[in-house]
Amino acid sequence: MIQFSRQERDAMSDALKAYFSEELDRELGQFEAEFLLDFVSRELGAYFYNRGLYDAQSLLSGRIDELGDAILALEQTPGSN
Repeated sequence: MIQFSRQERDAMSDALKAYFSEELDRELGQFEAEFLLDFVSRELGAYFYNRGLYDAQSLLSGRIDELGDAILALEQTPGSN
């Protein structure tokens, strides 16, 4: 399970409490919000984490392709100094 700092957990709990209040007309206490946060992290967190990894891999792959193209553009033909 991903570990978050107390400040991060508080911010996420506050976001959950605000969402429940505004969208669902339901008040969540701090304990309920943290309990829900733990559930979401445990049961759904891997999906978000993996998507972040796939996105980073895709971005890095594109940058490596760009670097390869830049290197090829520097290539010189022998005897054409």
